Amino acid sequence: MFSIEIYRQRRQELKQRIEKGILLFPGNNESPVNYPDNTYRFRQDSTFLYYFGIDDPGLWAVIDVDSGEEILFADEFEIDDIIWMGRMKTFRQKADEAGIRNLYPVSRLAGYINENKKKGRLLHYLPPYRDNQFQNLQTLLETGRDELNKNVSVDFIKAVVAQRSLKSRQEVAEIEKALAATYEMHTQAMRMAAPGIVEQEVAGAVEGLALAGGAGVSFPVILSVNVQILHNHRHDNIMRDGRLLVNDSGAESDSHYAADITRTFPVNGKYTSRQKDIYEIVLKSQLEAIAAIKSGVFYKDVHLLSARVIAEGLKELGLMKGDVQEAVAQGAHALFFPHGLGHMMGLYVHDMENLGEDFVGYDEEVQRSDQFGLAYLRLARRLQPGFVLTVEPGVYFIPELIDSWKARKKCADFINYEKVEAYRDFSGVRIEDDVLVTENGARVLGKPIPKTVVEVEEMCGGK
Repeated sequence: MFSIEIYRQRRQELKQRIEKGILLFPGNNESPVNYPDNTYRFRQDSTFLYYFGIDDPGLWAVIDVDSGEEILFADEFEIDDIIWMGRMKTFRQKADEAGIRNLYPVSRLAGYINENKKKGRLLHYLPPYRDNQFQNLQTLLETGRDELNKNVSVDFIKAVVAQRSLKSRQEVAEIEKALAATYEMHTQAMRMAAPGIVEQEVAGAVEGLALAGGAGVSFPVILSVNVQILHNHRHDNIMRDGRLLVNDSGAESDSHYAADITRTFPVNGKYTSRQKDIYEIVLKSQLEAIAAIKSGVFYKDVHLLSARVIAEGLKELGLMKGDVQEAVAQGAHALFFPHGLGHMMGLYVHDMENLGEDFVGYDEEVQRSDQFGLAYLRLARRLQPGFVLTVEPGVYFIPELIDSWKARKKCADFINYEKVEAYRDFSGVRIEDDVLVTENGARVLGKPIPKTVVEVEEMCGGK
């Protein structure tokens, strides 16, 4: 937990952003694997953590904006809990550490809500995203699922997004703790990868380092020789000489702040000339994107800059043709770069996206495009100091997508399909770092992880 003053300030600022009513915060519950007492690793709701900092299941909290009253609803541990889990801080102690004076058992929550509903009080809640959240809220509010979704508080969403988007120095420090473990994860993967190794061996070592250095991985490890499958969580391939391996992974700090890094490196430790050509294009696009980040710039424009660098590089290789500006405007680059440049980071790897991606990455100034590729951009809005975001361009050769576009002669004025065919088995390259927007530009967070061709080959040991 942070200091008591931080949680008090966060809640006070939230009260000032909401005009009136009661703010409802459901914490997460345990989730069984295959019977009630065998549960998945518990992960608290990020918004609950942000405002209350208490990392236990079965909790609720409310803030009465009008009176200023703040209440934690929690059931104290009983002797059976202590037998299995050991002696723990009481919820009275935990509430005190979060600056919460009022502590009631969960059994009093329904009465509290019903009493205020009868008074016609405005009740604010955020979009539920877990089945148990839906069920608990439906029972508590005595409403159906459709009605529950319809009455989500947009004012509450916007207030939380506005506040959580701006990371404090304490939050940045937590992200850098996660990045310290992530450095070890990525450098170990580079050292381990070799022809004949099964991906699972490396993926397991990577995940183990995340557990050793924090709260585990911030998302399921993406580690595969099939780089062209963007979110490939299978790890059953045997690494072969001449293949590239992508490692898209990150650790989560003990306070649940995330890291998210991607590196693509050769299984045998040496890039081929063709691999080096594509890698250098992606690296240049990433470095130019990072250099363009500053307060007041639209991240959509940074994405398009990165796309133009990629298109220009692919044109030099003969894979694209024609006017680069027009090619990107028409979305031709998306055959090779079909995803967005990055997303917000913080108390989860895709920070706050449970509140609605369009609320987090878009606003009244910029709306989502319906163009293939650009439509997947998660963050497009004007950047502000305190944003932490990922910068992760890539170039991929996806056989199924190539076949689909080629059959329709899509963007044929800008794509040399005959040359592209020679790259069908290339897979791809993605490079990603976590970046803090500052007053004067941007700062790449964490200890530098090998990224240039020379650095990566040195870390791989030139196998």
